[in-house]
Amino acid sequence: MPEAKRIDGKAFAEGLVNRITRAVAELQARHGLKPGLAVVIVGEDPASQIYVRNKGERTEASGMRSDTHRLPAETSQDQLLDLIADLNADPGIHGILVQLPLPDHIDSSAVLGAIDPDKDVDGFHVVNAGRLAVGLPGLVPCTPLGSVMLLKDQMGDLTGLNAVIVGRSNIVGKPMAQLLLAESCTVTVAHSRTRDLPALTRTADILVAAVGRPEMIKGDWIKPGATVIDVGINRVPSADPEKAAQGKTRVVGDVAYAEAVAVAGAITPVPGGVGPMTIACLLMNTYTAACRSAGLDPALPDA
Repeated sequence: MPEAKRIDGKAFAEGLVNRITRAVAELQARHGLKPGLAVVIVGEDPASQIYVRNKGERTEASGMRSDTHRLPAETSQDQLLDLIADLNADPGIHGILVQLPLPDHIDSSAVLGAIDPDKDVDGFHVVNAGRLAVGLPGLVPCTPLGSVMLLKDQMGDLTGLNAVIVGRSNIVGKPMAQLLLAESCTVTVAHSRTRDLPALTRTADILVAAVGRPEMIKGDWIKPGATVIDVGINRVPSADPEKAAQGKTRVVGDVAYAEAVAVAGAITPVPGGVGPMTIACLLMNTYTAACRSAGLDPALPDA
């Protein structure tokens, strides 16, 4: 059997961002409307700082307004909620993203719940979860949204296919299930308590790994020819013993990639698969929110 096709999420994301950039320019030229994204970060977590800087740069590069609010770690929950209320009321801000994790003294659920659902570009608000569940227009979490775009680009019509999702988080697993149901897949959501998980995953035409365990899903768990979407991002010691001894690390997914490529029909690598789609879909959600705020169709131009 030939080696699985490598699904290039980076290339697809670049094409999507180009389409968004064209759409943003047209929105501003025709309607005088410039989409605005506000990102809020509390504390000095180094990884979060890098993510936030990247988001700001990519937002501005696409022609949108980018506001970053950097708050000290000792910021109170009430102070953070006051800022969110101001952003909710700002007509120039169409998307609000609060970078997680938040300091321990702040209730993340209360903060995320305070964001106007129509500006909730992460798609985490309970109202947007409900809209997705019943098929109403809403804002969809970026990682599953990007994953389904990659699947449709690779496979075309997904109607009738068996999809197994390993992972039941509110961020990936559950919204992924709703999106695949909307594509008329037969969907099973599995997790760490699922009995005989390998036998179940071997029934999947589409296998989505979103469990957060490095290389948990082995090659013999995969149905020959299946399409595998690996959402996992796990940092593990370097494969080189000398580098590992120096504390060097590498990034792997939830799927044992070297084994899986010998069995699957197509697979997303880690890195370079789903990851680049997440920021592209954040920009798309911001554009969508801006269009909806003005009663406009958020459809993007063709590639």
